Amino acid sequence: MATPGVLAEGDLDENEEVVTEETEDEDEDVADIDDSLPRQTTSTQPTFSRTYGNAEDIQDKPHKIAPNIDLKEVAPAQTSKSFFSEPENPEQPQDIQPEPRTPELKPEAAPPNSITLLDTEVLPGTSTRIGWSPGLQISGLSSPTPVLVVNGIKSGPTLCLVAAIHGDELNGIEIVRRVLYDLDPTELSGKVIGVPIVNLQGFQQGNRYLPDRRDLNRHFPGKADGHVAERFAHALFSQVIRHCDMLVDIHTGSLRRTNLPQLRADMNNPEVATFTGGFDRIAVVHSTGTRGMLRTAALAMGITAVTMEAGESLRIQQHQIKAGVNSLHSLMEKQGMISRLFTWGDPEPIYYDSYWIRAEYGGILSSKITLGAQVIKGQVLGVVTDPITNAQYPIKAKGIGRIIGMAVDQVVMSGFAAYHIGTEAEVPAE
Repeated sequence: MATPGVLAEGDLDENEEVVTEETEDEDEDVADIDDSLPRQTTSTQPTFSRTYGNAEDIQDKPHKIAPNIDLKEVAPAQTSKSFFSEPENPEQPQDIQPEPRTPELKPEAAPPNSITLLDTEVLPGTSTRIGWSPGLQISGLSSPTPVLVVNGIKSGPTLCLVAAIHGDELNGIEIVRRVLYDLDPTELSGKVIGVPIVNLQGFQQGNRYLPDRRDLNRHFPGKADGHVAERFAHALFSQVIRHCDMLVDIHTGSLRRTNLPQLRADMNNPEVATFTGGFDRIAVVHSTGTRGMLRTAALAMGITAVTMEAGESLRIQQHQIKAGVNSLHSLMEKQGMISRLFTWGDPEPIYYDSYWIRAEYGGILSSKITLGAQVIKGQVLGVVTDPITNAQYPIKAKGIGRIIGMAVDQVVMSGFAAYHIGTEAEVPAE
């Protein structure tokens, strides 16, 4: 197993945090469950009510009108004149834009159903690509992150889909792409904003973390004057996320773990609990979330938010991707954003309690069970074998449940979270 690098003494100011993978808490995929508060029979959390449309408090003054483009068209290759071109003013990166097809309009003439995002106005009945940058890189070397926007011809909620907050989580990138490219703005009610690759640098390097080795999903809503991860989180949250009425943050398992397609949702929040009912053929796992997660920060702002987990990092898994796309299509239909023939499948369970089973000994893990399997107390889930002594240590289920997440076969250390068991399941009424 690779040992994460550390900084030599004196590389940082004495008050600066030294960050390695070990200085973070337990891996987020595990900590999300371990730190979750129990489900409450009567919610004591505040509920929020948002009015769909362009509220003045989140409406920016537009600098330009977004061109209407077909997202299915292949974007031009990166050249000095392409929509990935460098900004003219290095200190104020411009948004990614192809040659405009729509003449510029004065802000006061904009239709009431338009949306202003990143200093760009997207008119009703149009779709476009614009660019977002956290403004932290060397301006001459920075590449804006594409943001896909589809503004429907009719009014409705604003749904945001984000993926690859961890740069090694690939399934979500493809889920966002397929959902956004399938939308017709002339048939859509409301708006859909998609950020397929949030952590662009991590993605380019196949790395989960930001360049400063911090986990971005521990630092929302961020700080404008904080460290790198806090500034990155603040830029995304203030410039994009605040425009959302609903948010789905898409992830995969981490550290060579894989997850059954599922929603992580705070079922103590009535609006979130109702929201999860719009997703078809995907399990729901109760999790209140932890401080610093995008989902938690969005909920605190009154945005209905859930985390979607699907599959394993550093892989493209068609079955997991199809499950994610299907569930988002059903959500949009349930929210009245799209109207299409949709056949609902059998309801998946809601797991109001779940836990991770850890390896008690180090060695080579070989699983005897598959993702999604039902298990009973005492059943052997896998065996850890010491490669030197040949000693074998079985990992057994502690009770009845279902495997909703698990480690792939690998070398593990004592205490490694190996199997995520969902218990106390309830199947919603059809």
